[in-house]
Amino acid sequence: MSEHFIKEIEIKNYKLFKDFKASGFGRVNLIGGKNNVGKTAFMEACWIHCYGKSTEKMSVALASVTTQRELLEYVGKELTKDVFQKNLERNASFHVKSNLHETFFKVYQENGEKNYQFLFANHNIDINANKFNYDIQSSDSLYFISSFGVSNKKLKTLYEVVQIQDKEELLYQFINQFDKNILNFKIIGGDKPKCKVSDGVYIDINEFGDGLKHYISIICALYAYKNGYLYIDEIGNGIHYTNYDKLWEIILTISKEQNVQVFATTHSKELIESYARVAKRLEEDDITFMSMYREDENIKSIILDNKSFIQRVELGLENR
Repeated sequence: MSEHFIKEIEIKNYKLFKDFKASGFGRVNLIGGKNNVGKTAFMEACWIHCYGKSTEKMSVALASVTTQRELLEYVGKELTKDVFQKNLERNASFHVKSNLHETFFKVYQENGEKNYQFLFANHNIDINANKFNYDIQSSDSLYFISSFGVSNKKLKTLYEVVQIQDKEELLYQFINQFDKNILNFKIIGGDKPKCKVSDGVYIDINEFGDGLKHYISIICALYAYKNGYLYIDEIGNGIHYTNYDKLWEIILTISKEQNVQVFATTHSKELIESYARVAKRLEEDDITFMSMYREDENIKSIILDNKSFIQRVELGLENR
């Protein structure tokens, strides 16, 4: 059931990574480390690698990581072909190998012309940049929740899958556990997520703060990307520490049920401790914790399996 999971990976020439290797990943993987050690970039590399099953999809993934990082710059602006090409070429060198396959992208000049070289699924393709097809292709097997969160339009799409799978009642129960004053959740008026409160009124989800929307987005994405991947940057964004255990219980339970491999980042000591606590209570053995750090000019990592990780947390040792 887990043949599609990343177990080991090698990242070369992508952002901070010159020659990075890591192995031993499980179904759910939490990533910690100080600022600017490449936690988000690591997940981006994994996402591009798994997404890149055609030239169109790989180019979308490569361009999108820049758009996601600089989302505020693009609010209200049209993502033109020129913008897409510019963002694609900002990742002019990308090379990743895993237990699944190998992906590669390079921008190079030949005879005075700009060319793109792609490698994916054992296909090596060279394309003239002026003749490249910039049609955007989405993937139904993986999703990246950036630190900016999920748009209303995307949340609507995720929620539709929850409805197709007849999981609405479960979702409502999870939401009520997050906030007992919330009785229901609906998408109203096109793409406006709203929650029903105890007096029977539906209120825009943004009125409840970022945490509730983030929480609902994660749950819906776990259902939407069955047999796929979910990447969550700053998983605790907006969520109060008293809800951490419930969040991890949901992630560990649904990811197993849906066969979803999860990668998430955090800075929070409380969230890391909650992860260990819930994994132990659920007797979950297919988890890891990866601590990333700098050594000279290189990015290194230590990956702890469930037993070693839980022991370190219980001993009060630093894991961030």
